[in-house]
Amino acid sequence: MNALTDDIEWRVTAGHTPYPAALAEMEARAAAISAREARELVWLLQHPPLYTAGTSADPAELLDPRFPVFDAGRGGRYTYHGPGQRIGYVLLDLNKRGRDVRAYVSALEGWVIDALATLGVSARRAPGRIGIWTDDAGGREAKIGAIGVRVRKWVTLHGFAINVDPDLSHFGGIVPCGISEYPVTSLDAIGNPAGFDRLDSALNAIFPQFIRSLEHDRRTLEG
Repeated sequence: MNALTDDIEWRVTAGHTPYPAALAEMEARAAAISAREARELVWLLQHPPLYTAGTSADPAELLDPRFPVFDAGRGGRYTYHGPGQRIGYVLLDLNKRGRDVRAYVSALEGWVIDALATLGVSARRAPGRIGIWTDDAGGREAKIGAIGVRVRKWVTLHGFAINVDPDLSHFGGIVPCGISEYPVTSLDAIGNPAGFDRLDSALNAIFPQFIRSLEHDRRTLEG
């Protein structure tokens, strides 16, 4: 039991959840959280192959719309979602965790990086570049995870995507997050057999630490 996280629902959905249905449920849940009518939520799932467009998406970066394209309403540019990718939608009330979006995004990145570290993956931030980075099998710096958030009435929506074993060729239909100079990789591509169960367990184990960092940021702001 952990007093910081006991009131937060943790949900893992099997199969491939259609994006419109997930987006509608996420937005409804965020509204309910804002109204104090529902618990905060971490929702882990997968989607069928698709592209999402953030609020800064450049149409020139949609190179080959081979899959459906959806407006996501989050920050950022074009992102691919599909089978073999762990999506984490994180719906938290920042009214009680410090109204600091930058601190929240930094803590979210740290959560993913720390969870990957427990699986033996040396992941990191890259100054000036969005996402979670590591070295691929060829020693090149490559993107293994994406971060994209939206905050409405200080309730967070969207979250992260971690590449477990997706078809990396599917990223070729876009310029992922507007970054063309670096490749995309996955746990499978770097020879890490962790899979979804171990990744989910790692995320769950590090989750209290993530929430604790937000509580620390709130106290710092109040102090």
